[in-house]
Amino acid sequence: MNRRKIIQGIAAGTIGLPLALRLFGGRGHAQSTAGTVSGERFNWKMVTTWPPGFPILGEGCQMLADMCREMSGGRLNITVYGGGELVPALEAFDAVRQGAAEVGSGAAYYWSGKLPAAQFFAGFPFGMNAQQMNAWLLSGGGLELWRELYATVGLLPFAGGNTGVQMGGWFNREINTVADFRGLKMRMPGLGGRVLERLGGTPVLLPGGEIYTGLERGILDATEWVGPYHDYIMGFHEIAKYYYYPGWHEPGTNFEFFVNLEKFGELPPDLQQIFTIATHYINLYTLSAFEAKNAEYLAKLKEVPTLSVRPYPEELLTLARRASLEVMEEYADSDATTRKVYDSILRFQRLAKPWNAITERWYYDGLES
Repeated sequence: MNRRKIIQGIAAGTIGLPLALRLFGGRGHAQSTAGTVSGERFNWKMVTTWPPGFPILGEGCQMLADMCREMSGGRLNITVYGGGELVPALEAFDAVRQGAAEVGSGAAYYWSGKLPAAQFFAGFPFGMNAQQMNAWLLSGGGLELWRELYATVGLLPFAGGNTGVQMGGWFNREINTVADFRGLKMRMPGLGGRVLERLGGTPVLLPGGEIYTGLERGILDATEWVGPYHDYIMGFHEIAKYYYYPGWHEPGTNFEFFVNLEKFGELPPDLQQIFTIATHYINLYTLSAFEAKNAEYLAKLKEVPTLSVRPYPEELLTLARRASLEVMEEYADSDATTRKVYDSILRFQRLAKPWNAITERWYYDGLES
């Protein structure tokens, strides 16, 4: 069976992933079986959307490569290339799909122009937080939908970490009502940018390396980035007066490793397991690192005398949530697969909400009393 027929079978649901990997793996190399280990070595390239050595995310990619090499005894060697080192950052998806590299790292909303449903596997305004996203992906049916989607382009996705709830953004003017968003030029990509537009703002797309200059020169009135750790490193506190929360536009951005499906199928089963287990570790490490570093650097930012860290007004959050629901429904109707994925998320959220209300929410509310 040729590659195209295998991929079509996965997408149609007539070929399961285990069978597909066996079909892809039928290349005649020595496969691992119980009690035997193939001596064959595999040298992979990883292309990422992150700058070389980027804190947490780029570091996590290198950590994954190190783990695979060490656990496999040198049989699976992955060389990591930061964005622009081998291919431009946002071409990583196509590079892996076309076989120029075996694995990539990024966030699924970068590919939403190619696969609209991909947006929901990264996150969306007023969507799921990190805990809910992991629960939906790993135990709530999300991973199966994700793999069905990516199989249509010959890729296999793995969860690769999460930012947790992000900050709302940096501003050079106070935000007291939704009227203060009107005409506001803010760096905010993706569906969050569409919601900003509904509120009267103007989303501006700028890469990370140009944000500081954009704020400094007045090209931007405001920007969102990630959270206290990365924002502090970027130096936004030197040129912006107000730091708002919460990050309603990205309440828990999920990252990913995406592997060329055919290349993954060529790995012996033990190396497939080693890679899979390593991604699980990086998924946990990334969120843990964000939580620890953001807590540390929020304390630093609160000591900056010229900076005010404050919540968004409730009126704005209410209107942003309403606008977000409208945008999500419109976006979900862009194609049948996107609607299927979004409906799965909504079902999971409805199921999880009562449980979260008497556990996580009660716990955090109780800490404040």
